[in-house]
Amino acid sequence: QVQLVESGGGLVQAGGSLRLSCAASGLTSSRRAMGWFRQAPGKEREFVAGVSWSGDRTYYTDSVKGRFTVSRDNAKNTVWLQMNSLKPEDTAVYYCAAGGLGYTGSASARYDYWGQGTQVTVSS
Repeated sequence: QVQLVESGGGLVQAGGSLRLSCAASGLTSSRRAMGWFRQAPGKEREFVAGVSWSGDRTYYTDSVKGRFTVSRDNAKNTVWLQMNSLKPEDTAVYYCAAGGLGYTGSASARYDYWGQGTQVTVSS
C-alpha cells in the first residue's frame, strides 16, 4: 500500500522560509519521479517542482525558480521542498505526488499517488 505523508507546512511572513517533507512508503520497489503541486483557494492545482528518481534532474515552474529547491533521499524514502523568499502568492495547500512509471514531468494526471497535503500560508 502506497502512502505519502507531507509535513512542514505552517504560517510564515513574506520573505521567510519553510521546508516541506514527504515521507513515502510502499514505493521502494518502483523507480518513480516525485513532484510537488499546490492548490490555492479558488484556483486549479498547479505543478511546483519535480525530481527524477535518481535525483540528478530537477525541474520547476517559472514562478518558483531560484527560490525553491526540490531534493530526495531514496535511502530515507523522503522528498523535500525547500522554499525560500516566500511570497503571499505562494499560499496554498502543497501536495507531494509520485509519478507514473517512466514518467518525468509536470502533468498532474500522470502522477499516480498523492499525499493529503500540507497548508502553507505566507502573510504580507
